[in-house]
Amino acid sequence: MIANPLPSSTTLDACNGILRTVFGYDAFRGPQQSIVEHVAQGGDALVLMPTGGGKSLCYQIPAIARQQAGLGATLVISPLIALMHDQVGALHEAGVSAAFLNSTLSGDEAYQIEQQLLRGEITLLYAAPERVSNARFLALLDSLFERGKLSLFAIDEAHCVSQWGHDFRPDYRNLTVLHERYPGIPRIALTATADDLTRADILERLQLEDARAFVSSFDRPNIRYTIVEKKDSTTQLLRFIEREHEGEAGIVYCQSRKKVEDMAQTLVDAGIKALPYHAGLDQKVRQTNQDRFLREEGIVMVATIAFGMGIDKPDVRFVAHRDMPKNIEGYYQETGRAGRDGLAADAWMAYGLQDVVNQRRMIDESPASEEFKQVMRGKLDALLGLAEATDCRRVRLLGYFGEASQPCGNCDNCLNPPAVWDGTDAARKLLSTIYRIHQMSGVSFGAGHLMDIVRGKATEKVTQYSHTSLSTFGLGSDFSELQLRGVLRQLIAMGAVAVQGGEFSTLQLTAESRAVLKGEVPVMLRESVSAPADRKSRRNPRLGAVVKAPINLDSEGLLRYSALKAWRAEVAKEHNLPAYVIFHDATLAAIAQRAPQSLDDLQGISGIGAKKLEAYASDVLRVVALE
Repeated sequence: MIANPLPSSTTLDACNGILRTVFGYDAFRGPQQSIVEHVAQGGDALVLMPTGGGKSLCYQIPAIARQQAGLGATLVISPLIALMHDQVGALHEAGVSAAFLNSTLSGDEAYQIEQQLLRGEITLLYAAPERVSNARFLALLDSLFERGKLSLFAIDEAHCVSQWGHDFRPDYRNLTVLHERYPGIPRIALTATADDLTRADILERLQLEDARAFVSSFDRPNIRYTIVEKKDSTTQLLRFIEREHEGEAGIVYCQSRKKVEDMAQTLVDAGIKALPYHAGLDQKVRQTNQDRFLREEGIVMVATIAFGMGIDKPDVRFVAHRDMPKNIEGYYQETGRAGRDGLAADAWMAYGLQDVVNQRRMIDESPASEEFKQVMRGKLDALLGLAEATDCRRVRLLGYFGEASQPCGNCDNCLNPPAVWDGTDAARKLLSTIYRIHQMSGVSFGAGHLMDIVRGKATEKVTQYSHTSLSTFGLGSDFSELQLRGVLRQLIAMGAVAVQGGEFSTLQLTAESRAVLKGEVPVMLRESVSAPADRKSRRNPRLGAVVKAPINLDSEGLLRYSALKAWRAEVAKEHNLPAYVIFHDATLAAIAQRAPQSLDDLQGISGIGAKKLEAYASDVLRVVALE
């Protein structure tokens, strides 16, 4: 490890000074101070911190401190071009020299940045993991290293290195070259999502076994978790958005490209500003839609999981899953994009039998090893356990990441405790019917046909195959289709029923079926509960629209806040940056509340660093005066 040129106390003073003067914050949050001090002094670190917890500052402040100490530039590995652009733009707004090297640059532009880097004029350089194995780029790093001007490696979204993670990217495996080729250069790996298995894989793959681990609480107390059974998911989603998030920014995740496009159009038809995003769209369309989502207010992005990693938009008020994700890591990462500003937000999900069937089938039919399939089945089971839970969602979610907690009082189960029923008898009848169908016909059938037999519905298909003669025909007539779907969902998830592919999915018994048939394994399920009461938006008649500020403001304060947001939108458009890069909503609200009349009045407002004070103070004072 390289020697630290500064005493510990001096390093901490320097980092505190950067926090105040550059970023405009008076104090670190949570474990930020310990992380910043450790990394600034040259220590390796693995940082697990929830989305919105302030991960970027954990490497940006050490990068600035080490550059000021003459140690050179920091390389930040970032997986997305859009994220690089916005983070570099935000650093420029704060007065920090930063740049990126990616495919959007011309050869001349890239050359100029390389020369600036070699001259020591850049503090943070952002690049994609694919570039790290590029010979030209490695030669650039070699030159910096030989001159003693390579200071720190920051590996963002580090879970991408793990095959057990929800967003595995093979190029992340090549990042071991940083440790092997440039010994002694400290590294910090950061992620918002990693269970124990993924965490161990990150440490091994990046050769960070000796790094100090900083694991923050995974709790996002401002997010309300709600999970509902699918009945009519389109209507359910529309009702959720219209009742609780009218005119607000949100993300809706769907499983397929077609569902994305259909859902986006449905929302538009309902008067909601919505845009589609999936990998099948033209690159320019995707980029335009993402830019609009980041830069405009009140847009709902309807997307596959191709959208989202590194989305820093702080005022996303909800994330909705119309289809069940693959695992809790993906669910947590995606829901974590809501409420990054710390204000109230919603994570809403609808799930159904077909979701479980599809996810289980994709695992079983994948070409992966049996070991990998077993891990993925376990992750799916954990997610279904969260969905079917009758106790606190947050306790279940945090427990998955090894964190103990108390009931939150803010999830759907805490607010509207569901009733529980014993589905063991229904499960045995379903399994018995699957067995008898196969014994009688020699073929397997799907879920709908199975439930028709158990409920005693003599459909054309049931009659055609003489399944009315089965001893189990009508034995479950006292169960609703919704109940039986819930039971079958559990049976598939626990491996007691196998889903076979082909044009139509069919169901078969497994070795695990026997224990359920014998009554040795109980099947307990939640009953559906009614939707929560509508939330009310605050309207200000003088503004003529919904006004939602991060803090309580009087009518004059709301007018100032609205004027500041309009001014910020103009500046952001001029700079080609998202509005929150200029100032966060919380900063605008604090300005509106204080109603500053002089430069001194703006001093000390959180989020206003020295560069922003110099650049925007006169405009802010003019806007606040409502001139």
